[in-house]
Amino acid sequence: MVIEQSRLERVLPTVQKPGRYVGGEYNSVIKDWEAVSIRVCLAYPDIYDLGMSSMGLAILYHTLNALPDVLAERAYLPWTDMIAALRVAGIPLYSLESQHALSDFDIIGFSLPYELLYTNVLEMLDLGGVPLRSIERSAHHPLIIAGGQATFNPEPMAEFIDAFVIGDGEEAIVELVRTYQEMRHEARETQLLALARLPGLYVPRFYQAHYHPDGTIAALERLSPDVPLPVRKRIVSPLPPPPTRLLVPNVDVAHNRATIEIQRGCTRGCRFCHAGMVVRPVRERPVEEVLQAIEEILHATGFEEVGLLSLSSSDYSDIERLVKAISERYRASHLSISLPALRADSFSVALAEAVAKGRHTGFTFAPEAATERLRAVINKPIGTEQMLDVAQEVFERGWRTIKLYFMIGLPGEQPADVQAIADLTLAVYHLGRKVHGRHAQVNVSVNTFVPKPHTPFQWVGLEPAASVREKQALLQRSLRGRGIKLDYSDNEATLLEAALSRGDRRISSVIRRAWELGARFDAWDELRQVSAWTRAFTEAGLTPEFYAHRQRAIDEVFPWEVVSAGVSKAFLLREYQRSLQGETLSDCRELRCHHCGILGSYSDLWSESWRCPQPARN
Repeated sequence: MVIEQSRLERVLPTVQKPGRYVGGEYNSVIKDWEAVSIRVCLAYPDIYDLGMSSMGLAILYHTLNALPDVLAERAYLPWTDMIAALRVAGIPLYSLESQHALSDFDIIGFSLPYELLYTNVLEMLDLGGVPLRSIERSAHHPLIIAGGQATFNPEPMAEFIDAFVIGDGEEAIVELVRTYQEMRHEARETQLLALARLPGLYVPRFYQAHYHPDGTIAALERLSPDVPLPVRKRIVSPLPPPPTRLLVPNVDVAHNRATIEIQRGCTRGCRFCHAGMVVRPVRERPVEEVLQAIEEILHATGFEEVGLLSLSSSDYSDIERLVKAISERYRASHLSISLPALRADSFSVALAEAVAKGRHTGFTFAPEAATERLRAVINKPIGTEQMLDVAQEVFERGWRTIKLYFMIGLPGEQPADVQAIADLTLAVYHLGRKVHGRHAQVNVSVNTFVPKPHTPFQWVGLEPAASVREKQALLQRSLRGRGIKLDYSDNEATLLEAALSRGDRRISSVIRRAWELGARFDAWDELRQVSAWTRAFTEAGLTPEFYAHRQRAIDEVFPWEVVSAGVSKAFLLREYQRSLQGETLSDCRELRCHHCGILGSYSDLWSESWRCPQPARN
């Protein structure tokens, strides 16, 4: 069903930012709907303003549209006013390129970067005229797939997704499309079994969890001998060339710039960091490839800012040479370069200075903890004096604003650790006052720690809300006055995130019922429907506290063990035990391999781009 232009013209003038819904962006790909054999809609379950900055969606859009017989289009979740307008007018959610309803596509692929988007997926399916549950869909309905960082625990969304792509998607998405192309006339069960045989594809229908009377998992079972358990994530190595014909948005978006991924993965080993564990190994793009990509991006888009993306940009081995080459090549063109992930050291300050070109708008540090003892627990050993020296250097080089990221509720945290956040913030502010006077500014963001799957802290529980509120109140009392701004996370959102990220398959019914009761846009504080979630958990006979707050037994079977990120559970347990002793572990790129499991699992994919030692050959 193609949405008639006249119907849209009656709706669009009634909503905010109609440019979100018209398509036609520069570099968008328009293919003849009838001339291709497979039609894919890439769906981002949040508004256009956020989804247009998704690097994962951009990569898949480029990858699929490079196939001559495949069409890839996009859809984003409309804002509340457009949702209401579509429902009143009886217009289904449609793709931006051709205005086809989502139900017209062969495949709908959702990007799931974080858990608070789950009800948005249901809203998009319902708006698009697609049955919500996988079991309700036949071969005549679109195949619903999902990928992204949140899918490393796929179980909470298992009821709604036909197949999950675990890990890197560039090669897996092509294999998935080709397999579906061969099986499209078969029954849906046959299609799914064929997909489940592909490496990195998790098809929930062929797996089952068994539970102890206390609600913990007794065992995970595969229901077919043809599927693996666990499903091992996909890794592309070396990284393929990045997309360079990037879409130029119609309206101002969250990150209105070109982006290029200079490396993927991190081996710093921060014990709280989900991405650092699940995206291993580190793979780098050569400097020459990055420079060539920037040249092509600028020619194809006209962007005036390029972000060099990585989990830790200053760990890129040739970052100094890369920044110098960019600065020299584009000295006269007013190109801005952003390095969004830097360490708190003098080298990072020098890098930022090299790309700032006098625009000292703000500098960000993420010490996470304010005492050296707690930083050893989380394996982020940065000395307090070192951070103060770097802050001094930042202010003296012209920056007037420093942003600090901390977490509370970390394992082993004591009251003195929370007070130290205030003390360190004030110390940084006083350094700024000495240089800039009343113009100095320190912005402090304090998030409550959520223990994530596939990390050394997957065994610990979320700190109770009452204790968190006491710590937040302490910080409020200590960090008042001109020049200091304090933000902290919403406790209700934190509890929901923890329950969803650590949940099992039974959570699917909670998600569906919460959506039926009005939950959507759960990441937006002003739109979150806490009462809907409370009622949904109650009706399911479950509690968020069971999933969020409970300390897990060392030998407990986790629901996310249906998939493997390549880092072994034994390594994660050793890291957890080291944290209890306050022992740190060095970056394996600097000294030696710590046997996390990646090299053993993926030795066949090792290449020169890896920042891991070459595995031994037999």
